[in-house]
Amino acid sequence: MRKAWIAVACFALAGCSGSETKTPEIYKVNLDTTKGTVVIEVHRDWGPLGADRFYTLVKSGYFDGARFFRVLPGFMAQFGIAGDPKVTAKWKDANLQDDPVKQSNTRGMVSFATAGANTRTTQMFINTADNSQLDGMGFSPIGQVVEGMDVVDHFYSGYGEGAPEGRGPAQPLIEQQGNEYLEKSFPMLDYIKKATVQ
Repeated sequence: MRKAWIAVACFALAGCSGSETKTPEIYKVNLDTTKGTVVIEVHRDWGPLGADRFYTLVKSGYFDGARFFRVLPGFMAQFGIAGDPKVTAKWKDANLQDDPVKQSNTRGMVSFATAGANTRTTQMFINTADNSQLDGMGFSPIGQVVEGMDVVDHFYSGYGEGAPEGRGPAQPLIEQQGNEYLEKSFPMLDYIKKATVQ
């Protein structure tokens, strides 16, 4: 997969040991975004390690203020680098083992981004099209948008692919400078105002 899929970032209430809270078998997360509310229903049996990590991140406030920094129409909307670089740094090496792919990356499904085998950390994406070609690459959906796909479809996509492939945000700079970099250079990006478990 392209470099832009690299998912680097860690943070947990108890430090960055990578230990996650075991979640309910099914839970919902509300993303209160700048375009409206998106509700993701997570199924632990689809990808238990990913479901536990997402729950831990949401409960810790990790996603609050995080930008949808890579929005490619007809493909997906990617998020999951913290607004504060100190928080991002805490998660950098908290890699998860892969979950088997039990669901397909169809429209509305939510998966972790990866840079290869066993490299998931905090970056995630919402499929905005049928991306079932990703299934064989190890992208394991953990949930699906059950409300607000119309909101996702309207996230700002004008910056296109991230640098260096495109003119959008460079992930290393987001990690190093956080929202200060994005607000200055990419002010139109939509973001998560607050993420909460229902």
